[in-house]
Amino acid sequence: MASLLHLLIAIPIVGAIAILLGAPAKKTAIASAAVNLLLTLAALFSYDRLAGGYQFQSITPLIPEWRLSYYLGVDGLSLIMLLLTAIVALAAVWVAPKEDSLNQRSGLYYSSLLFIAAGATGAFASLDLFFFYAFHELALIPTFLMIGIWGSGDRVAAAWKITIYLAVGSIILLVGLLALLVNIPPDARTFDIVQLQSLAAQGLIPQTSWIYGTILIGFGILISLFPFHTWAPKAYASAPAPTAMLHAGVLKKFGLYGLLRVALPLLPGAAQEWTNLLLILLAGNILYVGLVTIAQRSLDLTLGYSSVMHMGYIFLGIASFNLLGLNGAALLMLAHGLSIAALFAVAGQVRERTGTLEYAKLGGLAKPLPFLGYTFGIAAFASIGLPGFGNFASEILVFFGAFQHAGTAVSRGIAFSNFQLATIIALWGVVISAVYMLRAYRAAFLGETRKEWATLADAKCCIKPALVLLLAALLVVGFRPQLFLDLITPTVKTFIAAQ
Repeated sequence: MASLLHLLIAIPIVGAIAILLGAPAKKTAIASAAVNLLLTLAALFSYDRLAGGYQFQSITPLIPEWRLSYYLGVDGLSLIMLLLTAIVALAAVWVAPKEDSLNQRSGLYYSSLLFIAAGATGAFASLDLFFFYAFHELALIPTFLMIGIWGSGDRVAAAWKITIYLAVGSIILLVGLLALLVNIPPDARTFDIVQLQSLAAQGLIPQTSWIYGTILIGFGILISLFPFHTWAPKAYASAPAPTAMLHAGVLKKFGLYGLLRVALPLLPGAAQEWTNLLLILLAGNILYVGLVTIAQRSLDLTLGYSSVMHMGYIFLGIASFNLLGLNGAALLMLAHGLSIAALFAVAGQVRERTGTLEYAKLGGLAKPLPFLGYTFGIAAFASIGLPGFGNFASEILVFFGAFQHAGTAVSRGIAFSNFQLATIIALWGVVISAVYMLRAYRAAFLGETRKEWATLADAKCCIKPALVLLLAALLVVGFRPQLFLDLITPTVKTFIAAQ
């Protein structure tokens, strides 16, 4: 089974190369993504939940004197992220335009989507810091190309903005990771994440506050943590729908995953010193960005800002640093990735048919586009946190985890905990998200149908399975969250034990 992870990374890369060499673009991309989803499900069902820990490990030494290896392996948290990547990647290539509508660049378009998926898969499966970082950078390059070449609106400016922001974030993250390694005694220095976690458990990694802060800021920029968030909404609004699905749904989770995989386990003591600042910044994500989202006048920007806002909930779960909160944060990474991918997929279909996503030019689309209207409504309710969907189950855990942390603080004699205030703000965020999502649904799909939209064609049969896949996964997470929490909990317990 160790070779399974190699296949998960290699298949989309081989598929992308085959497309560039002339293979049928869409068929090859769908086949590659479908095989990866099947292999991911095989890994999920083969994973020994009782044993837990890292499994399917494969180590290929590269530079022994640097202790650098091509080291792959997964635990429950990694598997959840691989499942998210596989589902969203298949849905993204499925809803992508046909080859004849891409101006003879269909090969580059579809290969770019597969390279993004391969980069995300490699990052989540890597247990070596170098490849963990390098695979993410591999996924960013085709993202820039997709926005700059096939984006809409002021796509060149959006491509440059996301390039500059994410490049700066990656550089800051690299500085933090290198400082972390340099701060370790030379005889114990390694890129091996498993060994680094063992060193941290033994107290051999100094808990240096500025190093954690540097890593937090680096990851924070990649995640669109307030106030480093301004690149994300316009980038997603300008990006082709499949690219927005993959980046907002999957790649943005790399930074959150990095905090859980690297920053918290290795620097748990230093992380506590940044908790209050993190609470302030995540409140900005939820409250300020949420209010800005309400003010948007187009569906694409509403979804872009919504994606940024919901990162605040995940940060709240991470900041709580207890079993409930961290479980909720990890589960919300999965649920949010599925729901925002579904929303961007429908928005892309609407733009393809109408040529616009401005509320003033839309309205009444549920009549000519009943399936797309129904799908958007379901995904919007999931994003709001309606019971029965994965977002509700995960947000409840985040809120309970934050209040549990607040209760601990109150028991120590603190009259009013910062976590109580942050949780109250987060609860108001649920109201805000309901306002802008219901407003978006009403503006686009309800009301009187404009004459020019009366004859629009609804989603074709070839598109429907991709949207059904995303919604079905959301329902599975919502009705049976324990299936995924059983995978996540053992990993989270190791983070807490390292504190």
